[in-house]
Amino acid sequence: MAGEQRLLLENARQLVLVCGRGEKYLLQAGMASLAVLQNASLVVGQDGYIKAVGPADVIRNQFSGATFERKIDCTGKCVLPGLVDAHTHPVWAGDRVHEFAMKLAGASYMEIHQAGGGIHFTVEHTRKATEEELFNTFKHRLERMRRAGSTLVECKSGYGLNLETELKMLRVIERAKQSMDIGISSTYCGAHSVPKGKTATEAADDIINNHLPKLKELKLRGEMHVNNIDVFCEKGVFDLDSTRRILQAGKDIGLQINFHGDELHPMKSAELGAELGAQAISHLEEVSDEGIAAIARAKCAAVLLPTTAYMLRLKQPQARKMLNEGVIVALGSDFNPNAYCFSMPMVMHLACVNMKMSMNEALAAATINAAYALGKSDTHGSIEIGKQGDLVIINSSRWEHLIYQFGGHQTLIDYVIVKGEVVYKNERCGITSSY
Repeated sequence: MAGEQRLLLENARQLVLVCGRGEKYLLQAGMASLAVLQNASLVVGQDGYIKAVGPADVIRNQFSGATFERKIDCTGKCVLPGLVDAHTHPVWAGDRVHEFAMKLAGASYMEIHQAGGGIHFTVEHTRKATEEELFNTFKHRLERMRRAGSTLVECKSGYGLNLETELKMLRVIERAKQSMDIGISSTYCGAHSVPKGKTATEAADDIINNHLPKLKELKLRGEMHVNNIDVFCEKGVFDLDSTRRILQAGKDIGLQINFHGDELHPMKSAELGAELGAQAISHLEEVSDEGIAAIARAKCAAVLLPTTAYMLRLKQPQARKMLNEGVIVALGSDFNPNAYCFSMPMVMHLACVNMKMSMNEALAAATINAAYALGKSDTHGSIEIGKQGDLVIINSSRWEHLIYQFGGHQTLIDYVIVKGEVVYKNERCGITSSY
Protein backbone atom coordinates (compact mmCIF):
# COMPACT_ATOMS: atom_id res chain seq x y z
CA MET A 1 0.00 0.00 0.00
CA ALA A 2 1.54 3.29 -1.13
CA GLY A 3 0.97 6.81 0.13
CA GLU A 4 2.05 8.75 3.19
CA GLN A 5 0.97 7.53 6.63
CA ARG A 6 1.41 9.25 9.98
CA LEU A 7 2.96 6.51 12.12
CA LEU A 8 4.43 3.01 11.97
CA LEU A 9 4.98 1.05 15.17
CA GLU A 10 6.95 -2.02 14.17
CA ASN A 11 8.11 -5.30 15.66
CA ALA A 12 6.31 -5.04 19.01
CA ARG A 13 6.93 -8.03 21.26
CA GLN A 14 3.27 -7.79 22.28
CA LEU A 15 0.53 -5.73 20.64
CA VAL A 16 -2.38 -5.74 23.09
CA LEU A 17 -5.51 -5.17 21.01
CA VAL A 18 -7.89 -5.80 23.98
CA CYS A 19 -10.71 -6.40 21.48
CA GLY A 20 -10.41 -8.03 18.10
CA ARG A 21 -13.99 -8.21 16.82
CA GLY A 22 -15.40 -4.73 17.31
CA GLU A 23 -16.86 -5.39 20.75
CA LYS A 24 -18.33 -2.30 22.43
CA TYR A 25 -17.52 -3.69 25.90
CA LEU A 26 -16.24 -6.88 27.48
CA LEU A 27 -17.98 -8.94 30.13
CA GLN A 28 -16.19 -11.38 32.43
CA ALA A 29 -15.73 -14.16 29.86
CA GLY A 30 -14.37 -11.77 27.23
CA MET A 31 -11.97 -10.21 29.71
CA ALA A 32 -10.44 -13.60 30.47
CA SER A 33 -8.80 -13.84 27.03
CA LEU A 34 -7.81 -10.42 25.71
CA ALA A 35 -6.73 -10.19 22.08
CA VAL A 36 -2.90 -10.00 21.97
CA LEU A 37 -0.61 -10.29 18.93
CA GLN A 38 3.05 -11.34 19.19
CA ASN A 39 5.79 -9.74 17.02
CA ALA A 40 3.34 -7.32 15.45
CA SER A 41 3.14 -3.88 13.86
CA LEU A 42 0.50 -1.23 13.30
CA VAL A 43 -0.06 1.79 11.05
CA VAL A 44 -1.86 5.05 11.86
CA GLY A 45 -2.99 7.15 8.90
CA GLN A 46 -2.86 10.89 8.33
CA ASP A 47 -6.35 11.23 9.80
CA GLY A 48 -5.16 9.84 13.15
CA TYR A 49 -7.01 6.54 12.81
CA ILE A 50 -5.60 3.02 12.73
CA LYS A 51 -5.24 1.66 9.19
CA ALA A 52 -3.62 -1.72 9.76
CA VAL A 53 -2.73 -4.11 12.57
CA GLY A 54 -1.04 -7.47 12.17
CA PRO A 55 2.10 -9.62 12.10
CA ALA A 56 5.21 -7.52 11.48
CA ASP A 57 6.13 -9.25 8.20
CA VAL A 58 2.58 -8.87 6.82
CA ILE A 59 2.49 -5.13 7.63
CA ARG A 60 5.99 -4.69 6.19
CA ASN A 61 4.90 -6.23 2.87
CA GLN A 62 1.53 -4.48 2.80
CA PHE A 63 3.13 -1.04 3.27
CA SER A 64 6.37 -1.60 1.39
CA GLY A 65 5.65 1.37 -0.88
CA ALA A 66 4.43 3.72 1.85
CA THR A 67 6.21 6.57 3.59
CA PHE A 68 5.73 7.45 7.24
CA GLU A 69 6.06 10.73 9.12
CA ARG A 70 7.41 8.71 12.03
CA LYS A 71 8.57 5.16 12.67
CA ILE A 72 9.17 3.69 16.12
CA ASP A 73 10.97 0.41 16.55
CA CYS A 74 9.13 -1.46 19.31
CA THR A 75 11.43 -4.51 19.41
CA GLY A 76 11.20 -6.09 22.86
CA LYS A 77 8.43 -3.69 23.91
CA CYS A 78 4.65 -3.80 24.32
CA VAL A 79 2.02 -1.58 22.71
CA LEU A 80 -1.32 -1.09 24.48
CA PRO A 81 -4.39 1.06 23.82
CA GLY A 82 -4.29 4.48 25.46
CA LEU A 83 -5.81 4.20 28.93
CA VAL A 84 -9.24 5.72 29.63
CA ASP A 85 -9.96 7.39 32.97
CA ALA A 86 -13.73 7.24 33.36
CA HIS A 87 -14.14 9.50 36.42
CA THR A 88 -12.19 12.63 37.43
CA HIS A 89 -12.73 16.01 39.12
CA PRO A 90 -9.67 17.86 37.77
CA VAL A 91 -10.74 21.55 37.73
CA TRP A 92 -10.42 23.20 41.14
CA ALA A 93 -8.38 25.51 43.33
CA GLY A 94 -7.18 25.06 46.92
CA ASP A 95 -5.68 21.74 47.96
CA ARG A 96 -6.98 19.69 50.91
CA VAL A 97 -3.81 18.09 52.22
CA HIS A 98 -4.84 19.19 55.74
CA GLU A 99 -7.96 17.03 55.42
CA PHE A 100 -5.84 13.98 54.68
CA ALA A 101 -4.30 14.46 58.13
CA MET A 102 -7.82 14.69 59.61
CA LYS A 103 -8.84 11.43 57.91
CA LEU A 104 -5.72 9.69 59.19
CA ALA A 105 -6.73 10.84 62.68
CA GLY A 106 -10.13 9.17 62.24
CA ALA A 107 -12.50 11.81 60.82
CA SER A 108 -15.00 10.45 58.28
CA TYR A 109 -15.74 11.96 54.88
CA MET A 110 -19.19 13.19 55.97
CA GLU A 111 -17.86 14.58 59.29
CA ILE A 112 -15.38 16.74 57.36
CA HIS A 113 -18.11 17.68 54.86
CA GLN A 114 -20.56 18.73 57.60
CA ALA A 115 -17.86 20.83 59.30
CA GLY A 116 -17.52 22.97 56.16
CA GLY A 117 -14.60 21.07 54.68
CA GLY A 118 -14.58 18.70 51.76
CA ILE A 119 -16.45 19.89 48.70
CA HIS A 120 -17.45 23.21 50.34
CA PHE A 121 -13.81 24.11 51.05
CA THR A 122 -12.93 23.53 47.40
CA VAL A 123 -16.02 25.42 46.21
CA GLU A 124 -14.95 28.51 48.15
CA HIS A 125 -11.46 28.52 46.58
CA THR A 126 -12.69 27.64 43.08
CA ARG A 127 -15.21 30.47 43.09
CA LYS A 128 -12.40 32.93 43.92
CA ALA A 129 -9.97 31.60 41.27
CA THR A 130 -9.76 33.20 37.84
CA GLU A 131 -10.50 31.21 34.72
CA GLU A 132 -6.84 31.46 33.70
CA GLU A 133 -5.65 30.14 37.07
CA LEU A 134 -8.03 27.20 36.81
CA PHE A 135 -6.95 26.44 33.25
CA ASN A 136 -3.25 26.47 34.08
CA THR A 137 -3.61 24.00 36.97
CA PHE A 138 -6.02 21.85 34.94
CA LYS A 139 -3.59 21.72 32.02
CA HIS A 140 -0.78 20.62 34.36
CA ARG A 141 -2.98 17.85 35.79
CA LEU A 142 -3.98 16.61 32.34
CA GLU A 143 -0.31 16.47 31.34
CA ARG A 144 0.44 14.33 34.39
CA MET A 145 -2.45 12.01 33.54
CA ARG A 146 -1.18 11.73 29.98
CA ARG A 147 2.35 10.86 31.13
CA ALA A 148 0.77 8.01 33.09
CA GLY A 149 -0.83 6.68 29.89
CA SER A 150 -4.31 8.23 29.90
CA THR A 151 -5.41 9.43 26.46
CA LEU A 152 -9.14 9.89 27.16
CA VAL A 153 -10.33 11.43 30.43
CA GLU A 154 -13.78 12.21 31.80
CA CYS A 155 -13.67 15.69 33.40
CA LYS A 156 -16.35 17.06 35.72
CA SER A 157 -17.36 20.50 36.89
CA GLY A 158 -18.98 20.56 40.35
CA TYR A 159 -16.91 22.89 42.53
CA GLY A 160 -19.00 25.94 41.71
CA LEU A 161 -22.55 24.99 42.73
CA ASN A 162 -23.71 28.30 41.25
CA LEU A 163 -24.27 28.97 37.57
CA GLU A 164 -21.40 31.46 37.20
CA THR A 165 -18.69 29.17 38.58
CA GLU A 166 -20.02 25.98 36.99
CA LEU A 167 -19.88 27.72 33.60
CA LYS A 168 -16.38 28.98 34.39
CA MET A 169 -15.26 25.40 35.04
CA LEU A 170 -16.98 24.08 31.92
CA ARG A 171 -15.32 26.82 29.79
CA VAL A 172 -11.95 25.70 31.17
CA ILE A 173 -12.74 22.10 30.19
CA GLU A 174 -13.94 23.21 26.74
CA ARG A 175 -10.73 25.20 26.22
CA ALA A 176 -8.64 22.13 27.04
CA LYS A 177 -10.75 20.06 24.63
CA GLN A 178 -9.88 22.46 21.84
CA SER A 179 -6.22 23.10 22.67
CA MET A 180 -4.72 19.93 24.17
CA ASP A 181 -3.76 16.60 22.61
CA ILE A 182 -5.85 14.45 24.91
CA GLY A 183 -9.41 13.22 24.63
CA ILE A 184 -11.91 14.77 27.05
CA SER A 185 -15.48 13.80 27.89
CA SER A 186 -16.98 16.74 29.80
CA THR A 187 -19.52 16.38 32.57
CA TYR A 188 -21.80 18.95 34.16
CA CYS A 189 -21.80 18.15 37.90
CA GLY A 190 -23.57 21.17 39.37
CA ALA A 191 -25.37 18.77 41.73
CA HIS A 192 -22.12 17.71 43.41
CA SER A 193 -23.33 19.14 46.72
CA VAL A 194 -26.17 21.27 48.06
CA PRO A 195 -25.02 24.93 48.15
CA LYS A 196 -25.01 26.63 51.53
CA GLY A 197 -28.33 28.37 52.16
CA LYS A 198 -30.36 26.08 49.89
CA THR A 199 -32.29 22.86 50.38
CA ALA A 200 -31.76 19.94 48.00
CA THR A 201 -35.14 20.70 46.41
CA GLU A 202 -34.25 24.37 45.91
CA ALA A 203 -30.86 23.40 44.45
CA ALA A 204 -32.52 20.94 42.08
CA ASP A 205 -35.01 23.60 40.97
CA ASP A 206 -32.17 26.05 40.26
CA ILE A 207 -30.31 23.45 38.19
CA ILE A 208 -33.40 22.44 36.20
CA ASN A 209 -34.73 25.95 35.63
CA ASN A 210 -31.49 27.91 35.18
CA HIS A 211 -28.31 25.83 34.74
CA LEU A 212 -29.50 23.26 32.21
CA PRO A 213 -31.33 25.75 29.93
CA LYS A 214 -28.10 27.79 29.81
CA LEU A 215 -26.09 24.70 28.80
CA LYS A 216 -28.64 23.99 26.07
CA GLU A 217 -28.37 27.58 24.83
CA LEU A 218 -24.55 27.48 24.75
CA LYS A 219 -24.63 24.18 22.87
CA LEU A 220 -27.02 25.60 20.24
CA ARG A 221 -24.71 28.60 19.82
CA GLY A 222 -21.75 26.24 19.34
CA GLU A 223 -19.85 27.69 22.31
CA MET A 224 -19.79 24.64 24.55
CA HIS A 225 -20.51 20.96 24.13
CA VAL A 226 -21.04 19.09 27.41
CA ASN A 227 -21.31 15.31 27.16
CA ASN A 228 -22.66 14.03 30.49
CA ILE A 229 -24.74 14.95 33.53
CA ASP A 230 -23.81 13.91 37.06
CA VAL A 231 -25.48 14.11 40.49
CA PHE A 232 -24.08 13.07 43.89
CA CYS A 233 -26.97 10.87 45.02
CA GLU A 234 -26.25 10.45 48.72
CA LYS A 235 -27.81 10.75 52.17
CA GLY A 236 -27.49 14.38 53.25
CA VAL A 237 -26.81 15.53 49.68
CA PHE A 238 -29.31 14.82 46.85
CA ASP A 239 -31.99 12.25 47.61
CA LEU A 240 -33.41 9.84 45.07
CA ASP A 241 -36.28 12.11 44.00
CA SER A 242 -34.07 15.18 43.43
CA THR A 243 -31.53 13.01 41.63
CA ARG A 244 -34.22 11.61 39.34
CA ARG A 245 -35.50 15.08 38.46
CA ILE A 246 -32.05 16.48 37.63
CA LEU A 247 -30.87 13.47 35.64
CA GLN A 248 -34.09 13.30 33.61
CA ALA A 249 -33.86 17.03 32.83
CA GLY A 250 -30.27 16.55 31.68
CA LYS A 251 -31.23 13.59 29.53
CA ASP A 252 -34.00 15.69 27.97
CA ILE A 253 -31.40 18.16 26.61
CA GLY A 254 -29.22 15.38 25.21
CA LEU A 255 -26.75 14.69 28.04
CA GLN A 256 -25.64 11.15 28.88
CA ILE A 257 -26.47 10.11 32.44
CA ASN A 258 -23.27 9.27 34.33
CA PHE A 259 -23.59 9.83 38.07
CA HIS A 260 -22.35 9.14 41.62
CA GLY A 261 -24.42 6.52 43.41
CA ASP A 262 -24.54 4.16 46.41
CA GLU A 263 -21.17 5.33 47.73
CA LEU A 264 -21.59 5.91 51.46
CA HIS A 265 -25.14 4.62 51.97
CA PRO A 266 -27.45 2.30 49.99
CA MET A 267 -29.66 4.74 48.06
CA LYS A 268 -31.09 2.52 45.28
CA SER A 269 -29.06 4.67 42.87
CA ALA A 270 -28.23 1.68 40.66
CA GLU A 271 -31.90 0.82 40.29
CA LEU A 272 -32.65 4.45 39.39
CA GLY A 273 -29.83 4.57 36.86
CA ALA A 274 -31.04 1.41 35.16
CA GLU A 275 -34.58 2.82 35.01
CA LEU A 276 -33.41 6.12 33.45
CA GLY A 277 -31.10 4.50 30.90
CA ALA A 278 -27.87 5.74 32.48
CA GLN A 279 -24.67 5.15 30.52
CA ALA A 280 -22.72 4.66 33.75
CA ILE A 281 -22.88 4.92 37.54
CA SER A 282 -19.77 5.50 39.66
CA HIS A 283 -18.75 4.29 43.13
CA LEU A 284 -21.38 1.65 44.08
CA GLU A 285 -19.61 0.62 47.28
CA GLU A 286 -23.05 0.21 48.93
CA VAL A 287 -25.01 -1.08 45.93
CA SER A 288 -27.77 -3.61 46.60
CA ASP A 289 -28.03 -7.06 45.04
CA GLU A 290 -31.09 -5.81 43.15
CA GLY A 291 -29.09 -2.82 41.92
CA ILE A 292 -26.35 -5.07 40.56
CA ALA A 293 -28.91 -7.17 38.69
CA ALA A 294 -30.60 -4.02 37.34
CA ILE A 295 -27.46 -2.44 35.87
CA ALA A 296 -26.41 -5.79 34.38
CA ARG A 297 -29.75 -6.04 32.55
CA ALA A 298 -29.62 -2.37 31.47
CA LYS A 299 -26.00 -2.60 30.18
CA CYS A 300 -25.17 0.38 32.39
CA ALA A 301 -21.45 0.48 33.18
CA ALA A 302 -20.27 0.37 36.79
CA VAL A 303 -17.32 2.77 37.15
CA LEU A 304 -15.42 1.48 40.17
CA LEU A 305 -12.96 3.76 41.98
CA PRO A 306 -10.45 1.78 44.05
CA THR A 307 -8.54 4.92 45.04
CA THR A 308 -11.57 6.30 46.90
CA ALA A 309 -12.23 3.13 48.87
CA TYR A 310 -8.51 2.95 49.67
CA MET A 311 -8.08 6.56 50.83
CA LEU A 312 -11.40 6.83 52.70
CA ARG A 313 -11.06 3.31 54.13
CA LEU A 314 -14.46 2.39 52.74
CA LYS A 315 -15.81 -1.04 51.94
CA GLN A 316 -14.39 -2.11 48.58
CA PRO A 317 -16.81 -2.20 45.63
CA GLN A 318 -18.02 -5.73 44.87
CA ALA A 319 -16.14 -6.11 41.61
CA ARG A 320 -16.19 -9.93 41.63
CA LYS A 321 -19.93 -10.14 42.26
CA MET A 322 -20.59 -7.57 39.53
CA LEU A 323 -18.41 -9.44 37.04
CA ASN A 324 -20.03 -12.75 37.92
CA GLU A 325 -23.48 -11.27 37.36
CA GLY A 326 -22.75 -9.76 33.96
CA VAL A 327 -22.09 -6.10 34.80
CA ILE A 328 -19.88 -4.01 32.49
CA VAL A 329 -17.11 -3.05 34.93
CA ALA A 330 -15.00 0.05 34.22
CA LEU A 331 -12.37 1.90 36.25
CA GLY A 332 -11.61 5.53 37.04
CA SER A 333 -9.06 7.37 39.18
CA ASP A 334 -11.61 9.68 40.87
CA PHE A 335 -8.83 12.29 40.80
CA ASN A 336 -9.96 15.13 43.09
CA PRO A 337 -8.64 17.00 46.17
CA ASN A 338 -9.82 14.07 48.30
CA ALA A 339 -8.28 11.27 46.19
CA TYR A 340 -5.14 12.70 44.62
CA CYS A 341 -4.15 10.09 42.04
CA PHE A 342 -3.36 10.74 38.36
CA SER A 343 -2.26 7.22 37.50
CA MET A 344 -4.52 4.64 35.86
CA PRO A 345 -1.73 2.00 36.14
CA MET A 346 -1.89 2.47 39.93
CA VAL A 347 -5.70 2.31 39.80
CA MET A 348 -5.47 -1.00 37.93
CA HIS A 349 -3.01 -2.35 40.52
CA LEU A 350 -5.36 -1.37 43.38
CA ALA A 351 -8.29 -2.95 41.52
CA CYS A 352 -6.37 -6.21 41.32
CA VAL A 353 -5.14 -6.27 44.92
CA ASN A 354 -8.10 -4.75 46.78
CA MET A 355 -11.05 -5.62 44.51
CA LYS A 356 -9.68 -9.04 43.47
CA MET A 357 -9.80 -8.35 39.73
CA SER A 358 -7.39 -10.15 37.41
CA MET A 359 -4.86 -8.12 35.41
CA ASN A 360 -6.80 -8.90 32.21
CA GLU A 361 -10.02 -7.65 33.81
CA ALA A 362 -8.34 -4.49 35.09
CA LEU A 363 -6.88 -3.63 31.69
CA ALA A 364 -10.21 -4.16 29.93
CA ALA A 365 -11.92 -2.07 32.61
CA ALA A 366 -9.40 0.77 32.05
CA THR A 367 -9.68 0.69 28.25
CA ILE A 368 -12.70 -0.63 26.32
CA ASN A 369 -15.14 -0.64 29.25
CA ALA A 370 -14.09 2.80 30.48
CA ALA A 371 -14.57 4.06 26.91
CA TYR A 372 -18.02 2.44 26.89
CA ALA A 373 -18.87 4.23 30.15
CA LEU A 374 -18.27 7.50 28.27
CA GLY A 375 -20.16 6.40 25.15
CA LYS A 376 -16.91 6.32 23.17
CA SER A 377 -16.05 2.64 22.72
CA ASP A 378 -16.74 2.90 18.99
CA THR A 379 -13.59 5.05 18.62
CA HIS A 380 -11.50 4.40 21.76
CA GLY A 381 -10.43 1.65 24.14
CA SER A 382 -8.87 -0.94 21.83
CA ILE A 383 -6.37 -1.27 18.99
CA GLU A 384 -8.53 -2.04 15.95
CA ILE A 385 -8.71 -0.80 12.37
CA GLY A 386 -10.86 2.33 12.19
CA LYS A 387 -10.30 3.36 15.80
CA GLN A 388 -8.38 6.42 16.92
CA GLY A 389 -4.61 5.88 17.12
CA ASP A 390 -4.28 6.39 20.89
CA LEU A 391 -1.48 4.17 22.14
CA VAL A 392 0.98 3.53 24.96
CA ILE A 393 4.40 1.90 24.42
CA ILE A 394 6.02 0.32 27.46
CA ASN A 395 9.61 -0.78 27.91
CA SER A 396 8.82 -4.38 28.80
CA SER A 397 8.39 -7.69 27.03
CA ARG A 398 5.09 -8.40 28.86
CA TRP A 399 2.24 -5.92 29.13
CA GLU A 400 1.33 -7.03 32.65
CA HIS A 401 4.32 -5.07 34.01
CA LEU A 402 2.21 -1.88 33.64
CA ILE A 403 -0.01 -3.20 36.46
CA TYR A 404 2.49 -5.37 38.34
CA GLN A 405 5.00 -2.58 38.96
CA PHE A 406 3.09 -0.47 41.50
CA GLY A 407 4.11 3.14 40.80
CA GLY A 408 6.53 1.98 38.10
CA HIS A 409 4.83 3.63 35.14
CA GLN A 410 7.23 6.61 35.19
CA THR A 411 10.03 4.32 34.01
CA LEU A 412 7.93 1.79 32.12
CA ILE A 413 6.11 4.14 29.73
CA ASP A 414 8.35 5.14 26.81
CA TYR A 415 5.75 6.85 24.59
CA VAL A 416 2.17 8.08 24.79
CA ILE A 417 0.51 8.63 21.42
CA VAL A 418 -2.74 10.44 20.57
CA LYS A 419 -4.18 10.27 17.04
CA GLY A 420 -0.86 8.88 15.82
CA GLU A 421 1.14 11.83 17.21
CA VAL A 422 3.68 11.36 20.01
CA VAL A 423 2.45 13.57 22.87
CA TYR A 424 4.89 12.25 25.47
CA LYS A 425 8.32 10.68 25.13
CA ASN A 426 10.13 9.55 28.25
CA GLU A 427 13.49 11.33 28.40
CA ARG A 428 14.98 8.06 29.67
CA CYS A 429 13.51 6.09 26.75
CA GLY A 430 15.98 3.43 25.58
CA ILE A 431 18.40 4.18 28.42
CA THR A 432 16.83 2.89 31.62
CA SER A 433 15.74 -0.73 32.02
CA SER A 434 12.17 -1.11 33.31
CA TYR A 435 13.29 -3.94 35.56
